[in-house]
Amino acid sequence: MAVLSRTDDSLLGRWFYSVDRWTLGAIGTLIGCGYVLMLAASPAVAERIGATREMFILKQVVFLALAAVIVVSVSLLSPRDIKRLAIAGCLVALAMTAATMVIGMEIKGARRWISLPGMSVQPSEFLKPCFAVTAAWLLSEGKKSPRFPGMILACCVCALILGLLKAQPDIGMLAVVTVVFLAQLYIAGLPLTLVAIGMGLIGGAAVMAYTFMPHVHKRFDGYWKGEGDHYQIDRALEAFGNGGFMGRGAGEGHVKDILPDAHADFVFAVAGEEFGMVICVFILFLFAFIVLRGLLKLLKEQDLFIVLSCTGLVTGFGLQAFVNMASTLGLIPTKGMTLPFISYGGSSVVAVALGMGMLLALTRRRGREEPA
Repeated sequence: MAVLSRTDDSLLGRWFYSVDRWTLGAIGTLIGCGYVLMLAASPAVAERIGATREMFILKQVVFLALAAVIVVSVSLLSPRDIKRLAIAGCLVALAMTAATMVIGMEIKGARRWISLPGMSVQPSEFLKPCFAVTAAWLLSEGKKSPRFPGMILACCVCALILGLLKAQPDIGMLAVVTVVFLAQLYIAGLPLTLVAIGMGLIGGAAVMAYTFMPHVHKRFDGYWKGEGDHYQIDRALEAFGNGGFMGRGAGEGHVKDILPDAHADFVFAVAGEEFGMVICVFILFLFAFIVLRGLLKLLKEQDLFIVLSCTGLVTGFGLQAFVNMASTLGLIPTKGMTLPFISYGGSSVVAVALGMGMLLALTRRRGREEPA
């Protein structure tokens, strides 16, 4: 078997010695954890809905394999190609997200999915990485050329996205996109006072959502009063307690038998019960490592587009992981947000893989002869 050498001038050779292999390894480990936890959690859920035990496993194996291919393939691209991919992806995802209002499937009162043969697609998942890079391009171009209304255009696109997410409704995704954009604005030079005002507006919007949106009101009341959705949180906390430090063992957990979303939103509870606190801390470490390493790689970066893009990508990635784990632990109300690479879901896995591929591509070491 041939081994890649530092003198290998092929595309794969140059990629292997320029990509951040530590981040790549952490991403690969998360994909492996996703496969193991799908084996643990999904058969019981499939049986409960009358499907074959292997249904979710087989689908997720395909999704995770596709995710690995996407991470590597996208990380081979140049920053210029990443920019073009993100802009095209943002336009397509915007059109498809708007289409959910007309042809989308309604599940639990929300229209977020478009039905395709054999699967359903959630277009808004792809808005997160694509908009982060698109907004970074608009803001960086606005800094380069004062005549280019980059910030205005970025704010308009963001407002359009937030309007579509509110109409679906998808308040969790709306909050993530808003926080990511505010982080990019701050890095781009927006005064902290204005960022604080933006955060205040988010708080005001949350109050309005609680007041005028029945499903938000129900979810928050269920959390604070211990009713409704709090049942799932209580069972998840019991699972963590049952698992203890080392877990009950693979296949020995019971939470997957009673939670309808044990393979998706509450897969972290399955990890806690069957594999213990050790594995939960390890998964948490992997997410923190990817986020912190991604930010540290930017300390010496001079290209504002790369800085803003990577800031948006790691902020969205880390925030999504935090929301899922925090809601499973009962720290915040449930949001219906997946744990990246671990929870079941094709759209989520592929979209996260796209974002991580972009991150790896933008943080690669490049020689002077390589395109920017």
